[in-house]
Amino acid sequence: MTVSRLIPVPIPDHVAALIGSCMPPGVLQAEIDAECAAREVRRFRGPMCPEDQADREHALATLARANKVLAAYHPGLVLRPGGGVR
Repeated sequence: MTVSRLIPVPIPDHVAALIGSCMPPGVLQAEIDAECAAREVRRFRGPMCPEDQADREHALATLARANKVLAAYHPGLVLRPGGGVR
């Protein structure tokens, strides 16, 4: 039986903490930053005022910076602006 990458599987908090403790702090922070930025990018849809456009561009820049760190550590950790894994 194979597991689809499209179905998210929740993991217990203590397992997530164990995984996080094995990662360098900079990579762990980049993962958090990427998740937050991807969520922020999803928030902006349709026609945007200039302030919303600037906020979206800032979130995309944050996501790009975090993805650069994540890709250097492990390419499978990179996130797309929509929030999915590449």
